[in-house]
Amino acid sequence: MISENETNSRFLQACRRQPVDATPIWLMRQAGRYMSEYRDLRKTYGILELIKTPELACEVTMQPIKAFDLDAAIIFADILPPLEGMGLELEFVKGEGPLIHNPVRTAADVEALRTPLPEDNLWFTLEAIKLVRQELDGRDIPLIGFSGAPFTLASYAIEGGSSRNWRRAKEMMMGDPALWHRLMVKLSQVVGRYLLAQAQAGAQVLQIFDSWVGALSPADYRDFVLPYSRHAIEIASQTGVPVIHFGTNTNGMLELIREAGGDVIGVDWRIDLDVAWRQLGEEVAIQGNLDPVALFSPWPQLKQRAQRILELAGGRPGHIFNLGHGILPETPVDNVRRLVDFVHEYSSQ
Repeated sequence: MISENETNSRFLQACRRQPVDATPIWLMRQAGRYMSEYRDLRKTYGILELIKTPELACEVTMQPIKAFDLDAAIIFADILPPLEGMGLELEFVKGEGPLIHNPVRTAADVEALRTPLPEDNLWFTLEAIKLVRQELDGRDIPLIGFSGAPFTLASYAIEGGSSRNWRRAKEMMMGDPALWHRLMVKLSQVVGRYLLAQAQAGAQVLQIFDSWVGALSPADYRDFVLPYSRHAIEIASQTGVPVIHFGTNTNGMLELIREAGGDVIGVDWRIDLDVAWRQLGEEVAIQGNLDPVALFSPWPQLKQRAQRILELAGGRPGHIFNLGHGILPETPVDNVRRLVDFVHEYSSQ
């Protein structure tokens, strides 16, 4: 059942393309290293320890909510822990990022991957969602749950970490399509069920991150990715909560992204908002699309860029202001505060 404060949330109204009193804003990675409160916790706890301790994940989730007038909270987690439950050994290495010690390279590797229930291996994030919902009780702020998309998780699993060109992942996709499809079937089930479990735990919106899908051609996306993103989104949508479908470098495949599903489509700064909306059509809401680096600009220049995005949105129902990707470390906190306030003030005029 949807409570009254959820119904009146401008963020949820925008997800449903309903009129709002002001454009809602939240920022990807809004809980993180740019905030001193988060850095203080990291002096004591590792990233996986923060994620896997529900009370700490709740605390980190709430840090930006207490600091800024944001319109949504997003659960503090990471896209990679679902791979641990499938049997992969994950480590975050300082200065290098995520590292998977037993990457997926062969048919035997794919066959060995498990597809456990999220309640068994991702219980900590589900519990954190419940705790955050208690913290948000009485506030007009919904909670977003999220997961990496099947392609992005496959890329990490095969490469063993980050990559500039995702050569190994593409090599499997292009060179052994049957093996790729077997891997993606498993990942789409894991992603879909994880998102569904987050909604059942209390998340009021879900976001699927396909951060690296822009590395593909539209044809490869259509043949090797779209069916699996669609399957995951269909599973996640069973509870009826809005789903945000986000990717980067997707300008050449926005129509395909829309076809894969989602109530809201996220776009980055590499395309003007009005152009993206024309490609996507009026049947979906749109999220974006300030360059995260703009937050390092002097306020007059940052304000000008934010105003231009709002003008391109033209006051149409269904715009959610966000960055085109995650907020960067060392981002000036005062610029975050001024941006959030400006979006509300300018769009409410």
